[in-house]
Amino acid sequence: MNHKLITILGPTASGKTTLATRLAAHLGDAEVISADSRQVYRGMDVGTGKDLSDYVVDDKCIPYHLIDICEAGEKYNLFRFQQDFHVAYDDILSRKRRPILCGGTGLYIESVLKGYKMEAVPENPELRERLRDCSLQELKEILGQYKTLHNVTDLDTPKRAIRAIEIQVYYREHGTLERDFPAIDSLIVGVNVDRELRRNRISERLRYRLEQENMVDEVRRLLQTVPADDLIYYGLEYKYLTLHVLGRLTYDEMVRQLEIAIHQFAKRQMTWFRGMERRGFTIHWVDGSLPVEERVDAVLGLLR
Repeated sequence: MNHKLITILGPTASGKTTLATRLAAHLGDAEVISADSRQVYRGMDVGTGKDLSDYVVDDKCIPYHLIDICEAGEKYNLFRFQQDFHVAYDDILSRKRRPILCGGTGLYIESVLKGYKMEAVPENPELRERLRDCSLQELKEILGQYKTLHNVTDLDTPKRAIRAIEIQVYYREHGTLERDFPAIDSLIVGVNVDRELRRNRISERLRYRLEQENMVDEVRRLLQTVPADDLIYYGLEYKYLTLHVLGRLTYDEMVRQLEIAIHQFAKRQMTWFRGMERRGFTIHWVDGSLPVEERVDAVLGLLR
């Protein structure tokens, strides 16, 4: 293998994790690094779709990294991901094994492949106070005045929008510090499914998580230790289920609004990946509707 890294990306419900773990099992010496901005949190299992059973292939456990590494309620970010990724990546290479980066958070993936130079951004209490009473639309308009590397399309709460503005104000005032994060040569494989199949998978998976995996109970349990605003901050499942548990949405309203939000999120993920291609990345797309064995063979063909 000429590449130091294999990257498998795709929208939600595309089957990318299954492909990554089956590929790792076939190679025999590979480990998976997760590129999912929410699977880092312990206890947030059903809503983030960790599907840890996927990491057991033929009764063998596929080693994984950057899953369950911090507590629910914390604010994990791009800066921390870069640092954690390189620790895991260097560790895997040091043991003469192969790293597979797998996930759907396009910004995280692009940041490590391209070697973005970022730094930790402190909170700005004065700025937060000024923006506290702004509507979400007003916050998005303010954010639109800044050129940013951050994916702002899924900033669906005022708290997240204020944080994004805070980051951009900091960079405008201070610039960025140089960091020794080199670009990484990676074979990039995208798992693509047509729009209708993707929508069906998303809807079926949502119903399964609600009816069979007790996703509402997971949110109720988290609310015992995590403030509601912090869960809402994570968006998607945790936003809408928290609003339901708090009595602000009926069950049917929650399901309907959440389903729409996940469909929109998957569309934005694909928009990011297509943008990566315009920014110079070569993504080899495989058909996500094929049996997983055929998808693995397709990736092996690229590696050869």
